[in-house]
Amino acid sequence: MASSNGNFVWYDLMSTDAKAAEAFYRGVVGWRMQDAGMPDRSYTILSAGETAVGGLMPLPPEACDAGAKPVWSGYVAVDDVDAFAARVKQAGGAIHHPPDDIPGVGRFAFVADPQGATFVLFKGMSDAQPQPPAPGTPGHTGWRELQAADWESAFAFYSSLFGWTKADAVDMGPMGIYQLFAIDGVPKGGMMTKTKDVPAPLWVYYFNVDDIEAAAARVKNGGGQLLHDPHEVPGGSWIVNCSDPQGAAFALLGPHR
Repeated sequence: MASSNGNFVWYDLMSTDAKAAEAFYRGVVGWRMQDAGMPDRSYTILSAGETAVGGLMPLPPEACDAGAKPVWSGYVAVDDVDAFAARVKQAGGAIHHPPDDIPGVGRFAFVADPQGATFVLFKGMSDAQPQPPAPGTPGHTGWRELQAADWESAFAFYSSLFGWTKADAVDMGPMGIYQLFAIDGVPKGGMMTKTKDVPAPLWVYYFNVDDIEAAAARVKNGGGQLLHDPHEVPGGSWIVNCSDPQGAAFALLGPHR
């Protein structure tokens, strides 16, 4: 895992059926799966080729009892997890899991922004950052999208916290403005005010595939759901928003062949 302040460096899924989720994403995205060998928890490493890109673990029973649902989480690198967690709380966010150590890996905190969308603050044991893959490389995360209760106040929160800046803004008509955000000057995702059919604010992560229609078919064949048909977005790529068989939201990004 890289550690570059303000950048997304890892993604993981907490699922109510981790084994079923492994089979689903292996089929849809093509990730290799390997047990992390942690003595105190079950955690599966997801790899695109030889590169580890994320993880998968069971949703803890106590979280299920509290009403938590399967969710993908993005890890944002910071230089001081405890200090950033305090800033999140001061800004009106919530701390769902206080700063804690993962032996041999790093330190993390599971938090929510003031509107309730969750993410992870993370500092790795090493500051080494691998060479980023070429854009569109299958199995890697190609886009990050915040569906907020109010995108403008959400943007102010993340900009203040991580230093993200505004890139292009796209007028989507009745759906409002889609505001791209840049990290270190490079557009990495977008924010929008969620539609009424989205129950609560959340982050959605777009995983690269090599053929959007084939991947969408694999979602359906694997028991997942497509929230719409694949469609083209500015720049020529195609996307489809989905949910896995356990209900976790995600999206796919790729060419139409």
